[in-house]
Amino acid sequence: MIGFYNYTVLLTYLGMLVSLVGLAFARSGHITNALLCLLFAGLCDMFDGKVAATKTRTDEERHFGIEIDSLSDLISFGILPAVIVVFMVWEDMRMLPIAAFYVLCALIRLAYFNVDEMGRQKETSAPRREYRGLPVTSIALILPAASCLAGRVCENRIWMLMPTMFITAIAFITPFKLKKPGNLGKTVMGIGGLALFLLLIWRVK
Repeated sequence: MIGFYNYTVLLTYLGMLVSLVGLAFARSGHITNALLCLLFAGLCDMFDGKVAATKTRTDEERHFGIEIDSLSDLISFGILPAVIVVFMVWEDMRMLPIAAFYVLCALIRLAYFNVDEMGRQKETSAPRREYRGLPVTSIALILPAASCLAGRVCENRIWMLMPTMFITAIAFITPFKLKKPGNLGKTVMGIGGLALFLLLIWRVK
């Protein structure tokens, strides 16, 4: 079979499959469950690079890993968040063009990252130290947080969700430099993700 089959891509596949479940939850109106799937996909993405680094890979395997990661991210952090916000305020179609714009920016960001990363790897084998633009995976924390605040800050949730998705989309394709988080930054994000997870679980109950 075509492709490369080893443990380095298992977390990427798992995050993508969970995101597909999240799409089904969003479509059936179980928005909180869909947000939990988004958080889980973000957790998988946080560790898939560390898992991949434990194996010596050929150039073809590394390029395959870059491509498969971005394709998976388009589903997990591009399409899934857009579908969640659309069904979260299904009665208001003003969210639809914002969601479409968000997916477009996520697509552009991921394609550009692939080009940039492959060029960078030809010049150096050192790990990446900074990003250009906001990584699409950031939505795994941004959207659950906005969802938890939406009903409390704004009477109509769309007034929280529309600017959140629009500003995040613009940040994807804006070429500012963002330092890649170290262990401390990842710990903080992990704690934030856990807090959102518990808050969403409490909301389901």
